[in-house]
Amino acid sequence: MEAAPDFGKYASPALARWAARKFLAREAASVVSLCLKLETPPAKLETPPMNRIVQKFAQLKSAGKKGFVVYIGAGDPNLEATRQLALEFDRSGVDVLELGVPFSDPLADGLVNQLAAQRGLESGTTPPKLLATVAAIRQESQIPIVLYIYFNLIHKVGLEKFIGEAAKAGVDGLLVLDLPPEESDNYEALMQRAGLCNIYLVAPTTPEARMEKIVKRGAGFIYYISREGVTGMQSQVASNLVAQVAKLRTHTALPIAVGFGISNPEQAKLVASEGDACVVGSAIVNQIAANGKSPELVAKVGAFVKSLADAVKTI
Repeated sequence: MEAAPDFGKYASPALARWAARKFLAREAASVVSLCLKLETPPAKLETPPMNRIVQKFAQLKSAGKKGFVVYIGAGDPNLEATRQLALEFDRSGVDVLELGVPFSDPLADGLVNQLAAQRGLESGTTPPKLLATVAAIRQESQIPIVLYIYFNLIHKVGLEKFIGEAAKAGVDGLLVLDLPPEESDNYEALMQRAGLCNIYLVAPTTPEARMEKIVKRGAGFIYYISREGVTGMQSQVASNLVAQVAKLRTHTALPIAVGFGISNPEQAKLVASEGDACVVGSAIVNQIAANGKSPELVAKVGAFVKSLADAVKTI
């Protein structure tokens, strides 16, 4: 509102009346504008969608079911095959898909997954191309997707940029194998802001005091490595699995997914019965390696994955 002018300064009563009408018109317009602003409700804040990993495990818990997590090397034998396999896995009952980002020095992986990483590199798979493939998967599927990745690949792009681009493409979580939680403050903050789950590993050799610290910083689920060493198929399930999962449960309410060494439906069922989910990787990667040049790649690998998923879902 502006102060009323001195109408007595005008040379004639007619000019004073004209000035007064102009002033009152401006004041009326200001009052109407103010009233409209007061009556307009504030813009409704958009509620961010629930993370697909969190949503999936909530659905499984509500239904009293166990989860089935699959790992494959991205770009093995090529990214189009990765896209088709992801869609087939979704149809076959896979709950969460882990995509290993090809890297030249995959220190946590055994021979099967190392060779998959090599084939991924040879097919020209890079982080940007993989994110484009994730975006293509999102056109047809909402299967939760985790990138299994080494920190060098993130650092090269830039932490904030990589996380933002991953979220935009449709990634739901990152499992950074060589980033310890003690060095993850900025990473965790950026992940939370982007709506992504920062997933951590716990090993059989992890001291309980450190185990407690790790699980309190995780999100989505905890990946429990059921045996020492690197990834790879095993003939038996770890004997201390029950005790280790029970110990983890005393420190976290997050779902516990158990992996490393599961190679057949019987093992998958046994492991899933003790945890909240089982993770199968090398056995599936081995199937991809054996059928990589076959036109029936997707059908054959899909059938094997379905046998594992069906076993887990019988619990």
